Amino acid sequence: MSSDDTSSFANRLITWQRVHGRNDLPWQNTRDAYRIWLSEIMLQQTQVTTVLPYYARFLERFPDVLSLAQAPDDDVMAYWAGLGYYSRARNLHRAAQQVVGQHGGHFPPSVDLLVALPGVGRSTAAAIAAFAYDVIAPILDGNVKRVLARHAAVEGFPGVSAVEKKLWFEAETRLPTSAKNMVAYTQGLMDLGATICVRSDPRCLLCPIAADCAARISGRVDEIPAARPSKVVPHRAQSYLLLTHADQILLVKRPAPGIWGGLWCLPEIGADEDAEVAAHIRHGASGSNHPVMLPPIAHAFTHFRLTLNIAHLSADCVEPRAMQPGAMWIARSELAKAALPKPISRLLASYPATLSKAAAGS
Repeated sequence: MSSDDTSSFANRLITWQRVHGRNDLPWQNTRDAYRIWLSEIMLQQTQVTTVLPYYARFLERFPDVLSLAQAPDDDVMAYWAGLGYYSRARNLHRAAQQVVGQHGGHFPPSVDLLVALPGVGRSTAAAIAAFAYDVIAPILDGNVKRVLARHAAVEGFPGVSAVEKKLWFEAETRLPTSAKNMVAYTQGLMDLGATICVRSDPRCLLCPIAADCAARISGRVDEIPAARPSKVVPHRAQSYLLLTHADQILLVKRPAPGIWGGLWCLPEIGADEDAEVAAHIRHGASGSNHPVMLPPIAHAFTHFRLTLNIAHLSADCVEPRAMQPGAMWIARSELAKAALPKPISRLLASYPATLSKAAAGS
């Protein structure tokens, strides 16, 4: 694009955002880098409507970076539980500790220094710097990739490195020259991709940059950007043990990294492993009844599908000294405070009704 075209693109987007963009989200209209950073991390691969209640609860518990940095791991994971992509929560905690330890509790105004924080990539760093400090730097999240790919007719799937490199170039050439416009410009790109230049049936008649959008002019908005190459989604099955004693349930902390890393979960057992033997040897439970198999639970991750096969056992007595490290008994009344994976949380919320149905059907 020529310099005149670049200026026109930025100006049209800025003007549109101030009138038609989203201007009342809880992380907007603030220069608090902590709140901006938190929202950017939560919004990674997650929709605004999903993030809103989590953002409010998280801020109520951790109102500033110091309170987050000093919080126990389990508290952080409990307030993140259900939002998914749990490595984000672990990185969030580590980044808060780094901001406190290395930057005196203040987020640096440099994109390069922000990128050095755990879980903060180039686009996220630029967004934080723009919203908090008016830094002129390009962003390139999923929605923005779609906007730029269509406007510049960039062929190919944006997840491919060569295509992404072209999109970074397009993002850099369109930046406004004045720092005072960076908040509206950056938010405008995000808003345009989220509300107008959507994946299916984009609302081109309402788009402020439609006049020179190459994909619209050539009638290829349905083709650009190219879709993710299709591939078979693998399926896994894993067996778990729902071990109860009186009004308590046994939970085991998941290792990180890995699925549900850092969350409390039901203990895993082998597909062919005897549930009663596992309960006795690993967790000191004895006098158990015969296991009852609960209905399988299907759960989808980004890159694979998981079926959870769960056997329930009720122990007459337990020997705490025989439990494996990283395990704990928790009262049912305390489950709401624990950081649990969503499918496990749903299962335990319906227990013991689920068990009664399973027993009746066996």
